[in-house]
Amino acid sequence: MHTLLFPEKRSKSSMNCKGPWKLKKWLVILNILVVSLLSSSSSACSFPAVYNFGDSNSDTGSASAAFGRVPSPNGETFFGRPSGRYSDGRLIIDFMADKLGLPYLNAYLDALQPNFRHGANFAVAGSTIQPGNGELFDAGFNPLSLDIQLLQFEQLKARTNEFYNQAKSSQIKSTFPRMEDFSKALYTLDSGQNDLHFWLTTIGEEQAKASIPSIINQFAMAIEKLYQEGARTFWIHNTGPVGCLPLFFVEDTPQPGNADQNGCIKSYNEVAQEFNKQLKDRVSQLRTQLDDALIIYVDIYSAKYTLISEAKKLGFVNPLEYCCMHTEDSHASCRQRVIVNGTEVNGVSCEDPSKYISWDNIHYTEAANHWIANRIMDGSLSDPPIPLNETCQKLLL
Repeated sequence: MHTLLFPEKRSKSSMNCKGPWKLKKWLVILNILVVSLLSSSSSACSFPAVYNFGDSNSDTGSASAAFGRVPSPNGETFFGRPSGRYSDGRLIIDFMADKLGLPYLNAYLDALQPNFRHGANFAVAGSTIQPGNGELFDAGFNPLSLDIQLLQFEQLKARTNEFYNQAKSSQIKSTFPRMEDFSKALYTLDSGQNDLHFWLTTIGEEQAKASIPSIINQFAMAIEKLYQEGARTFWIHNTGPVGCLPLFFVEDTPQPGNADQNGCIKSYNEVAQEFNKQLKDRVSQLRTQLDDALIIYVDIYSAKYTLISEAKKLGFVNPLEYCCMHTEDSHASCRQRVIVNGTEVNGVSCEDPSKYISWDNIHYTEAANHWIANRIMDGSLSDPPIPLNETCQKLLL
């Protein structure tokens, strides 16, 4: 707020000099109008599209299209059917789309009625930042790593350009991105959890920490490639507290002294924290290097860990429990296929998924995703601290 100080007394000469005085008044009014317009400009600012890259935390159907449909009861809470998401309902990326006034992102690999006018989702469950190889594939991760997702994006952009130069049907064009929107879009990335999961479960904590610089380099290269393709606004999630995933407690418990106050595996979370530290440092370097881009680092780790720490106070059950499992095998979650007497059977949901943080021992429920999305979209956990729905205006300014 600006305080205007007017003199209580004015000399005769100043009283008679009405021209300059009126000019000052109009300048003050103009200044107030400009400030008012800038403060309200965020409501007039919007992203035309969102392009998302990552793993199952934001996959809206790519893995389901490529490797077999995600089975029931996934999707039961919101969609009423399997929607390609590893959850009972919506993911954080869905709530972000809602906040931006955009439709939910179609998965790039889903060929049934795709509509990419407002962006596309390249995230695939089981993907990693590091390029896929035989070792990762044997461990259950898929080959559609971040570098492949970037190639898919480049192909979408190139073929869209070709299509606009050739196609005459405006009806068909309405489902494709507008070329001018690629530079105006928001680019979101949520990847890294699977990289840590792989190294933690194959070589241990210390070796996992040693692998982080290489993974961060791969991630930085992805940002630079997107920038070269015209991307200018980035929303980057760090990785969550992997040591709190119920997956790691199914058949084992933390070693004595290696459990934190919430029962999570402390050493696993320390690896995630080191990853996040190095990621944040690299993002700072990228801001200097790509000085006309807006790169926002989002501390989703803090949001998730707060939810886990305050689970009971917020109305959730034990955060290390999960909702959906197979009755035939209590150790198998809904994301795993179980064959009984030669027949594949689906998992069974708990009575009230909204009371659980974890849906299937590695993915979150819609209720948890909704809480986390609300926690991060206001900008309080962002660096710089900009709310999601104001990021486009900040870039313009």
